[in-house]
Amino acid sequence: MRKPVMAGNWKMNCDNEEAKELADGVTAHAGQVEGALVILCPPATALTTVQSSIANSAIKLGGQNMFWEEDGAFTGELSAKMLLSCGCEYVIIGHSERRGRFGTMDEADADDLAAVFGDTDATVNRKIKSALAAGLKPIACCGELLAERQAGRTDEVVEAQVRAMFDGVSASDAEKMIVAYEPVWAIGTGEVCDADEADRVCGMIRATVADVYSQDLADGMQVLYGGSVKPDNVDGLMAKPDIDGGLVGGASLKADSFAALIESAAQSAQ
Repeated sequence: MRKPVMAGNWKMNCDNEEAKELADGVTAHAGQVEGALVILCPPATALTTVQSSIANSAIKLGGQNMFWEEDGAFTGELSAKMLLSCGCEYVIIGHSERRGRFGTMDEADADDLAAVFGDTDATVNRKIKSALAAGLKPIACCGELLAERQAGRTDEVVEAQVRAMFDGVSASDAEKMIVAYEPVWAIGTGEVCDADEADRVCGMIRATVADVYSQDLADGMQVLYGGSVKPDNVDGLMAKPDIDGGLVGGASLKADSFAALIESAAQSAQ
């Protein structure tokens, strides 16, 4: 059975003091939960602070992004080596916000941020390969815009992103990865993809992985759902056979709500 996962993506929230308080709270609530893999992904400035808070717990640390080069003149970027030195085991790669794909922003602002962040299928693939080579485990993201869903292109868009992220990645490396399906229109909007539909797309992702590699590898891969996951909808999501957990934004910023998600994930494994 695949171990359920709850990964908290704190995005651009929490200074060091706030990060310590939140990490301490999550640790107190769910630091020793054995039935689920718990990952905290704070902003880079708080990585070492959070690592200190979770050091004696089962909780793992992850980064929110990385660059593919080991070092060099890349102002503002972080390498895999830097994340590892902070205690990270995981890194989110290809989040829709890093791709410049937003569900709650006007088109001009979204275009501006796409130019700033600029992740593409090709750069996501390069980052994944760099992370794996360094020993980090990627949480690789995919998902469609509302316009793409309305046009009936969800499967086409998501499958293309999945195939691109695994391009040139060996089966032994792919086994170390987690995939997160995050419909862009459901991120930060309060809208959640219907559990049946989320499960269908996660199953399609698993089928794509099986086609690229093997059914055994696909059956063992953790596929998460991300998009307004909350305590009041998590049980329905976790009950689905192809959803192995959540990549959680807003609900991970309160220790009690995130602990409720972790508990749901742990119970789903029983």
